Amino acid sequence: MSDIPRLVAWRWELREAHRRLRLALQMAQDAVRHETALPDVSRDLLLFCHGFCVSLEGHHRGEDASLFPALASQYPEATRVVGLLRQDHAMISTLLSQLDAAAQANASPAVLARHLEGLAAIMESHFRFEERELEPLLDELELDADPSTVFGPL
Repeated sequence: MSDIPRLVAWRWELREAHRRLRLALQMAQDAVRHETALPDVSRDLLLFCHGFCVSLEGHHRGEDASLFPALASQYPEATRVVGLLRQDHAMISTLLSQLDAAAQANASPAVLARHLEGLAAIMESHFRFEERELEPLLDELELDADPSTVFGPL
């Protein structure tokens, strides 16, 4: 390892990215719950869902392109975990596509709520697994990259 101190605390960057994505999901879920109470909320709901989908996809693209290769290179024992996380990303991408299609088709709030609920369960499981498995490695990770590139523009 280098004697040069790291400028980025990757553990905390990961946690912050997850915190923001959880908040974005909560905003989308709140928009679905309140659709009947607010005027013209369908447009707002589409924006919340689209914004959430774009943010989560960007987060996973950054991890796949920057974080995971660095982890596998520096910690070969993490290769299995990285593979599992990549599988999760593919599954979540499919769920995001289904949510986006439902929102574009003006699906009912109940349908959108079901999409968001299922996505929330998978996403939370993924985030907890990722945090549990990667955080010890992130404390020592040497990666010279912008956190917004690694974890997506949040």
